[in-house]
Amino acid sequence: MLASKMRWDVKTPDKEKVELLSEQLGITPLAASLLVMRGYDTADKAASFLYGKDAVFYDPYLLKDMEKAVQRIKQAISENEKIMIYGDYDADGVTSTTVLLQILKKYSAQADFYIPDRFKEGYGPNEAAFRHIKEQGYSLIVTVDTGIAGVHEAEVAKELGIDLIITDHHEPGPVLPDVYAIIHPKQPGCSYPFKELAGVGVAFKLAHALNGDIPEDLLDLCAIGTIADLVPLHDENRHIAKLGMARFRKTNRPGLKALAKIAGAEIQSADEETIGFQIAPRINAVGRIVQADPAVYLLNTEDDTEAGELAEEINALNKERQKIVNQITEEAVQMIEDEGLDQSVIVCARAGWNPGVVGIVASKLVERFYRPAIVLGIDEEKGIAKGSARSIKGFDLFQNLSECRDILPHFGGHPMAAGMTLSQEDVPLLRERINRQAEAVLTAEDFIPVQEVDLCCRLEDITVDSIAEMNKLAPFGTGNPKPFVLVSDAKIDEARKIGANQNHLKLVLADEGTKLDCVGFYKGDIEEKIVSGANISIVGELSINEWNNRKKPQLMIKDAAVNEWQLFDFRGKRSWKEKILKLDPAKRIFLCFREETKTTFAGTELADELIFISGEEEAKRLDLHNRYAVFIDTPQSLERFDHAVKGKKLERIYLIFHQSDEHFFSTFPTRDHFKWYYAFLLKRGSFDLAKYAGELARHKGWTKDTIDFMTKVFFELGFVTIENGVLSVKFDAAKRDLTESDTYREKQRLIELEQKLVYSSADELKQWLNKLMGESAEAYESMRRT
Repeated sequence: MLASKMRWDVKTPDKEKVELLSEQLGITPLAASLLVMRGYDTADKAASFLYGKDAVFYDPYLLKDMEKAVQRIKQAISENEKIMIYGDYDADGVTSTTVLLQILKKYSAQADFYIPDRFKEGYGPNEAAFRHIKEQGYSLIVTVDTGIAGVHEAEVAKELGIDLIITDHHEPGPVLPDVYAIIHPKQPGCSYPFKELAGVGVAFKLAHALNGDIPEDLLDLCAIGTIADLVPLHDENRHIAKLGMARFRKTNRPGLKALAKIAGAEIQSADEETIGFQIAPRINAVGRIVQADPAVYLLNTEDDTEAGELAEEINALNKERQKIVNQITEEAVQMIEDEGLDQSVIVCARAGWNPGVVGIVASKLVERFYRPAIVLGIDEEKGIAKGSARSIKGFDLFQNLSECRDILPHFGGHPMAAGMTLSQEDVPLLRERINRQAEAVLTAEDFIPVQEVDLCCRLEDITVDSIAEMNKLAPFGTGNPKPFVLVSDAKIDEARKIGANQNHLKLVLADEGTKLDCVGFYKGDIEEKIVSGANISIVGELSINEWNNRKKPQLMIKDAAVNEWQLFDFRGKRSWKEKILKLDPAKRIFLCFREETKTTFAGTELADELIFISGEEEAKRLDLHNRYAVFIDTPQSLERFDHAVKGKKLERIYLIFHQSDEHFFSTFPTRDHFKWYYAFLLKRGSFDLAKYAGELARHKGWTKDTIDFMTKVFFELGFVTIENGVLSVKFDAAKRDLTESDTYREKQRLIELEQKLVYSSADELKQWLNKLMGESAEAYESMRRT
């Protein structure tokens, strides 16, 4: 067996709807199943989702306060007021800032941007920044991707005589800021039909309203912010991402082209993974290490040389970010392991940790330990802790941290992610309270990672065409994740480790002539836990592998399980010791049947764990339930081996069958051999075995052992006597069958045992052991007797 590392939440689509949709749209059942599972279960819904049919942007004026905000901005433009765009330092905030800056510049507004320093000012609006902005002559501030939690800062703006317009998408708190206008789809009283816009999506709606029609030239920026901020990619977000990606692939922005080049991305074939793993992390890296301004300059520049220089600078900051993240993650993991993982929510805090990267560290801790994680960097001079949190399914971070608002003066976020600032002294209190809340709602099962499975597939369902059709559901992301499929109980045709360090896995599955390649990155250890011929279930992502102009379907492995017991055949292999010592110590059990085996391995790593089975009763008493039984040597009888495994449910059996004597390949004389030899002795009367046995053996093409064996059988049957190495025939001996000789029967028994255990194929042994383990002891004894 091979246990899965995750809980598989397998969905089952309505079969009738799948068949109807497949027929109506002329698509494969695989694609139809996926559409039905995601709620697009009619031809109209599916066509609209796949092909953008009837997809439109909602009227921006459906957003509460939009008209009021547009009139105030237009007034500022006409009266040459100075407008400050107040943004955030992540990719969503940077793109939001750029979208609004570019639309205002289009109408010749006196506009500039301000993004706070994450390290000196923290997240969101702050009083000192507002006072500084006022001193520079600004009378209107428009926030993007921030501001909904700035209740105190709104009061400061009023005191300063600044009109403040907030555009945001983060969860509104119980008290909203008292400002000129709030554009937020989730605020009370807002009738906007789609509530899940990213910050850049809200900024885009304001740009749309100011422009009078859709500013399509800004959609590439919107796609970056929307994908980077992990908002659900359905409804209007899907429209933004899909059209934005198409525009991104043809962008003329020098900054985006330079950044894509230095990231090694093919901009003409870019997809959501290009944004999510190559572009957005570099934009995010700027605000995590220094002030985020260079990222805004990059997106706004029209000069190729400047774009190249900024891209180089940003790429260097990203490398520095990666180094810092790795260091903090190592320190956090060590801290957790030293203290013991006995809490429902991880809360790690240390002086000197860069608060700009702790969100990434929190994500890595969730991935490693699968429990909510809060990571805080402490500023000992100011006595404050700043940090980020990431969660798991079943624990709403925003809701639970909201109950701690009394110790979180600055806090905001979503159910799965949040950011916060608190007093250094309150960190232990936060740890205690958030864990108490988590213990009330989380169960032991909640700490096992969940993998949602969209589809169950047969190998014959997986083709290049069916995968291409499934990819029409892209762009994938939050709310429309890349689909995971389950291939159940497929036979392993080939399994091997690949890669320079042999740490990746290559599998080939086979079923009635259909084969499928599977690749598992950093899953090379699975190869040692499975055997060819076993039935394996795999959860993974489907892709198309193109090499030498040939396209093949491929399954990228996320998790795997073998639900049947497995037989590992190490007979005759030299490296068996190294392999069995890698087995889980809690599962493995090393067994031997012969005392000489205990002696042979005395002083080795096996010695302390090697269990000697002295007889059949001891074999019966062995507890092998859910164990990995490793049989080091062959038993003296099949019965003893039978009793060791009979009726027991093992997970794995490892056969070594190390032995010093081999009987099967030594010659076992036939009755014709005995007949000729006895006639020879009768004719001679006597025979000097010591002198002439070797010569006789060569003459007949036998071994000397064969002569000795037949002689011993004749002696036991009373056919001959032996004195001083001379064999004499007893002419008056009674007629007896060869099987009456103990030596003959023992030789037969040993050969039968070796033929069964040592020289039969693995498949033959598996079938025999299947039957043996499937029977109760009583039933098996009955079967043997008949």
